[in-house]
Amino acid sequence: MKVTVFGSGYVGLATGACLADAGNQVVCVDVDEDKIALLNDGGMPIYEPGLDAIVAGSREAGRLSFTTDIAQGVDHGEVLFIAVGTPPDENGSADLKYVLSVAHSIGQHLNGFRVIADKSTVPVGTADLVAAAVTEELVTRGFAADPEERIRLGQPDFTVVSNPEFLKEGAAVADFSRPDRIVIGADNTTSGRRGLELMRYLYAPFTLNRDRTMVMDVRSAELTKYAANAMLATRISFMNELANLAEDLGADIELVRRGIGSDPRIGYSFLYAGTGYGGSCFPKDVSALRRSAAEHGRSLRILEAVEDANTAQKEVLGRKIRGRFGDDLSGLTFAVWGLAFKPNTDDMRDAPSRVLIADLIGRGARVRAFDPVAMEEARRVLALDLDGAHDALTFAGSANEAVEGADALVIVTEWKAFRAPDFSVLATRLTKKAIFDG
Repeated sequence: MKVTVFGSGYVGLATGACLADAGNQVVCVDVDEDKIALLNDGGMPIYEPGLDAIVAGSREAGRLSFTTDIAQGVDHGEVLFIAVGTPPDENGSADLKYVLSVAHSIGQHLNGFRVIADKSTVPVGTADLVAAAVTEELVTRGFAADPEERIRLGQPDFTVVSNPEFLKEGAAVADFSRPDRIVIGADNTTSGRRGLELMRYLYAPFTLNRDRTMVMDVRSAELTKYAANAMLATRISFMNELANLAEDLGADIELVRRGIGSDPRIGYSFLYAGTGYGGSCFPKDVSALRRSAAEHGRSLRILEAVEDANTAQKEVLGRKIRGRFGDDLSGLTFAVWGLAFKPNTDDMRDAPSRVLIADLIGRGARVRAFDPVAMEEARRVLALDLDGAHDALTFAGSANEAVEGADALVIVTEWKAFRAPDFSVLATRLTKKAIFDG
């Protein structure tokens, strides 16, 4: 099939590349000229294991291309994915300006029947707003506002479906290629049913051994994405709260995790205690879901607690350090292993390391940091976080270099490379011989 993906960020690039890898003709459209130039030159704007090889292979095979030409994208695709960012607004709700900008652009260039698939994480009711934006542009161009009338007259027509993504950063290729479910929300209209069949056909290669497609109405599909992320965030915050209690009680949270995870009603996924969740999804999606509920007069009290617990958890390592060395950390140097919010990504959005490093430096300490992948992005965001305190932060070329002459080591991100350090080496390099493991 011919597919266009609007947005070449994490979701858009992974979607486009994996669909092209399956044999489809894919065009990725983005307004960022530098990003498109980078992709056309064989570069990658993000780090995601295995994605670079798929992008390169599909480009060489002529199945994947990148452009800033919106008209070309609309003309090319039978299915038009909207996969642009939905950053949090000032009030915590999802900002839909990029989604609706793409919708208006589609309406300006639509020249036949198209399936418009919302791949971005969007609040319930967004499909209606996208449809209204496209229709507004069609009416401006002199076409009928009513879909059935457009069909009768043979005019350009469309349907909007919700097709939320369930990709984990660090495992996007595997998640897309071997999905545990494919959610498609479609209207029970002539155009909606036609769009559903095209979406089923597009995803058929990914469901050959078992049909994982879940068809529902559009609003239910939109809510499913938010509900999934909110549930996972809840599990993380619950285990972090439980870990703090276990420490007070003298219990081992790892043994507790095994004990409760063995219950099939609970399972083991997302039950690891740590320094709190971050990234591009959980923080903004939990906030956006709470905002959506507030707009309907409801308070999601569990999610309020989830956010509060996560905010507090990002301060736990700092409190442990102060408990050992006191509130004034002047003259101390801390090695920090792991900067990205999770392993196998360079994503620094809402990363717990940012809270920790700002706290350490704010109390007079110096920090020597290392991450296997996120160094470049960390330099950018930490420069903004620290403002005038840049001199207190340096970046090491390796994990061992970071601990050379440091007083203590703080492990923030659970990269595999940090799982089995040489403790004899650490003992000779850390002057205070202290490790704080997040």
